[in-house]
Amino acid sequence: FAGLADVSISEDIPVEGEISVPVGSHSPDEDYSTLDEPVKDTIMRDLKAVGKKFVHVMYPKKSSALLRDWDLWGPLVLCVSLALMLQGGSADSKEDGGPQFAEVFVIIWFGAVVITLNSKLLGGTISFFQSLCVLGYCVLPLTVAMLVCRLVLLAGSGTVSFIVRLIVVMAMFGWSTLASTAFLADSQPPNRKALVVYPIFLFYFVISWMILTFTPQ
Repeated sequence: FAGLADVSISEDIPVEGEISVPVGSHSPDEDYSTLDEPVKDTIMRDLKAVGKKFVHVMYPKKSSALLRDWDLWGPLVLCVSLALMLQGGSADSKEDGGPQFAEVFVIIWFGAVVITLNSKLLGGTISFFQSLCVLGYCVLPLTVAMLVCRLVLLAGSGTVSFIVRLIVVMAMFGWSTLASTAFLADSQPPNRKALVVYPIFLFYFVISWMILTFTPQ
């Protein structure tokens, strides 16, 4: 490179640009890992997330909260709670007043899987576990209905008791159906929404029927 040694840069010419390497401080969130947090903090964080999803179900609106941060802890708790309350007696009892624990458990989860597969085959845009999450969390109103029915049955099983239970179960059935469709409706093609809503209607109707026809041992 002959001649480059004679080239000089005048001091009057400003040198533009940043030539220093910026040393920025890392935020604590960048280096934070949930593997390093205490078990108590992990449990409290998960409980708060489940509680927020319960609130979304009790006040249903078009929101992606249940779809974005899905989990199956809430549906599992609701399924076990409902199955325990529908347990009419011991497993060896021949005069059991309600379906056994395994039957309720299988009906809820098998029904949710069938509805999810139906939604995916019809062109649904949400994932398999997102749909299971929504369907499971929307069992919450029916779980509340089961709790109310158990309390009503403690006072007696007459005509007034049946009417009260019928009203409660019908109201919670409508709530569960509307809540689930509010979260799942937008994920389906407009011309196939009815084909998705109908199995959801049957799913919650079967659970509602089990709750309404339950009689303690």
